[in-house]
Amino acid sequence: MGQSFKRKVFYIPGYDPIHPRRYLELYRAEAAAQAAISGYDIHLSAKTGPGGYGWFVDSEIDGRSTRAEFEVMLWSDLVCASMRSGILATYGQMVRTAYIYIASGALWRYMLLRKGPVIVALYPVVMLIVQAAVALAYAAGAALRLWHPGLFWLGLVVIPWVLMGFRRYDNRLFASYLMHDYAYSAAAGGTNPSELEARLAQFAKRVVAALRSYVDEVLLVGHSSGAHLAISLLADIERIGAHQTGGPALSFLSLGQVVPMVSFLPNAYCLRRDLRHMSGQRQITWVDVTAPGDGCTFALCVPVAVTGVAPPDQKWPLALSAAFSQASSAEKWRALKRRFFRLHFQYICAFDRPADYDYFQITAGPLTLGARYKDRAPSPGKVTRALSKYRQTCP
Repeated sequence: MGQSFKRKVFYIPGYDPIHPRRYLELYRAEAAAQAAISGYDIHLSAKTGPGGYGWFVDSEIDGRSTRAEFEVMLWSDLVCASMRSGILATYGQMVRTAYIYIASGALWRYMLLRKGPVIVALYPVVMLIVQAAVALAYAAGAALRLWHPGLFWLGLVVIPWVLMGFRRYDNRLFASYLMHDYAYSAAAGGTNPSELEARLAQFAKRVVAALRSYVDEVLLVGHSSGAHLAISLLADIERIGAHQTGGPALSFLSLGQVVPMVSFLPNAYCLRRDLRHMSGQRQITWVDVTAPGDGCTFALCVPVAVTGVAPPDQKWPLALSAAFSQASSAEKWRALKRRFFRLHFQYICAFDRPADYDYFQITAGPLTLGARYKDRAPSPGKVTRALSKYRQTCP
């Protein structure tokens, strides 16, 4: 048997308040399920010693062994801090965020890309308005029963109680969660908060250290809003020349990206500059995987192209569809297709009938991302029409 293939995987999650151990347990369960379906061996072990939160994966696929070390960027604490606002502040966020997307013209342009993400973006606004209407209706009913000059004001007490009741069930409704998500991304019109920039800089140092180590591939994975964070992180690494010829292959896998939600905003100069820079690189591999069945992503919308900043020598990304409905059995697809939030995580889960997209072979198999998709053509239906109103890469 030949020498084991070695990989370092850096994972940047989206806007998620749950600690990265969630991704360890998800990987453990789904890797076992995919291995049973696809007929390969894969095992996880704990990671000890210095470094960030992560784990090791050892696999035997196609007669070759692979050792992969995972590390997850921790920013769930920043997400939790951004979600601590009260009910009144959440409604304030709703008004400000809606104004940013409407006044900038971004919302109307999203409608020309994909309807799914627009519906998902409008969902928390509609749900919060409905919740407020229900609270007011209960308050009005209580006030009518207490029609007395000294007791009428007690009807107003009902409003916060009803709204707090809705908040307790937000783990099922996702209204407040999604509102915080969009507000966090749009607060500065397309620039990252300073605390998030600092966290990215720390994580970039870990990636640079891996590029100077004896591994075969350094793979950066960005999921959901983590995709545009990964783009900026990689652009910074490329600009300082940390990735050199003769070192490990540098690969980037973006999953379920929502890049236009930020790149279409007026102040997203840095992200647009980074998109333009990364799309023309020749020393990396960038594969962008989305799925039309995922209503939370801009499926097959090439982010650099639709933002209008594609350079003449654009090479990346290779836009592929995960084809959820085709890669899943009819029974599983029926169970999943209406669970929009669960579908947004399907990219990092097992498939009943995987084609050429298998998250576990990509992250723990014996081929680099570039070798795996060397001759792969983009999926049909990709969108490249430039629709962003804002295309400047500097103020």
